[in-house]
Amino acid sequence: MKSLDTIPTGKIERAGKLVKTGVKIGGNYVKYYGKKLVDSETSKDTLDQNNAEDIYDGLKSLKGSALKVAQMLSMEKNLLPRAYVEKFSLSQFSVPPLSAPLVRKTFNKYLGEYPEDVFDEFEKEAVNAASIGQVHRAEKNGKKLAVKIQYPGVAESISSDLALVKPVAVKMFNLKGKDSDKYFKEIEHKLVEETNYILELEQSHEITTECSIIPNIKFPRYYRELSSQRILTMDWMEGTHLGEFTQTDFDEKLAHNLGQALWDFYMFQIHKLRKVHADPHPGNFLVSPRGELIAIDFGCIKEIPEEFYVPYFELAKEENINNDKVFMEKLYELEILTHTDSEEELQFFKALFKEMLTIFTSPFHKETFDFGDKDFWSNIANLSERYSKDEQIRKMNGNRGSKHFLYINRTFFGLYNLLHDLKAKVEVNQFKRYMD
Repeated sequence: MKSLDTIPTGKIERAGKLVKTGVKIGGNYVKYYGKKLVDSETSKDTLDQNNAEDIYDGLKSLKGSALKVAQMLSMEKNLLPRAYVEKFSLSQFSVPPLSAPLVRKTFNKYLGEYPEDVFDEFEKEAVNAASIGQVHRAEKNGKKLAVKIQYPGVAESISSDLALVKPVAVKMFNLKGKDSDKYFKEIEHKLVEETNYILELEQSHEITTECSIIPNIKFPRYYRELSSQRILTMDWMEGTHLGEFTQTDFDEKLAHNLGQALWDFYMFQIHKLRKVHADPHPGNFLVSPRGELIAIDFGCIKEIPEEFYVPYFELAKEENINNDKVFMEKLYELEILTHTDSEEELQFFKALFKEMLTIFTSPFHKETFDFGDKDFWSNIANLSERYSKDEQIRKMNGNRGSKHFLYINRTFFGLYNLLHDLKAKVEVNQFKRYMD
């Protein structure tokens, strides 16, 4: 993969890049509607494929927040057309890295020294490049290390990048009015945190210390003296990316053990720590040669306030979903329903969320749950497909729910997808034995 010698860092440069991408997308639509006039049966698949490629090609050279949003969207497998999911998923661990000279220059800017002055060995070529930073192998005093270097200009361009992608997101998710700003501010806040590697170091230490009680999961140690706000140094962990592992002919028992570790890790954080690793994509987990799960990134941690935690998990209880009075109370508490809704909106969204929650909370209603269950996933896909084509929902305000839904739902979507890829069967309440 060709490396990058420069990254656009100024607002005008970055906006210009996205404008060019917009022109390409406009051309794709012209071609599509031209074919549609000739053949009314023309499929949108080619349009989706061309748009996905053009959007991703534009974002991958920008890196930063815009690419991170694409990464987040790639986890919504039942929300976007398949072409977008497949293309955007490349942003998890397959984007062009910085060139060696730019790496050296960036490292010196952020740490005040060059890599060769800090480490005994430092590999110039990145082993992994993602949306916000890239990772290099290094060695010091006989210890193998992973050094994450943030791309230049990423932290400074978060606000302007989000302003550029906001119109697309507003249209995609049918958001209306000023209320949608709370979601973008939440995303901006989390992205600012993700670019602060000192914060990530502190978060990683806290969570890995607390979660060390959970069996079959390991974490790297982080090194404060070799880190800064834009450089993060940790142990090099040997293993296979979880996404690559699930593409192999893996052992069923091993997959169940990995899935159980993953489930316990997340449930322990949510219910014990009231904060959670909110970026559960395959690039953030490895499978060690000994068959252990390894969590390697703690940049995106979402705290769960009590006023959200209580009603959210009250709605995970089957008896509350089926109790109309309690169900409605919780929908109002979570801002899914509002007192300005029309009667039509109240009835529509009440029915929608009842059906949705009945499906999504079903793992919590059993002692053991099989995430490889085809019926579970077909129900999710059918619900998503049905409502994506519903003309009525397009007429209504899509600003539904507390801002905390963004990262908590993202966490569960990501976790469910990882467990599905492993075809894991988990003991749902096993995590409770570690709570004390």
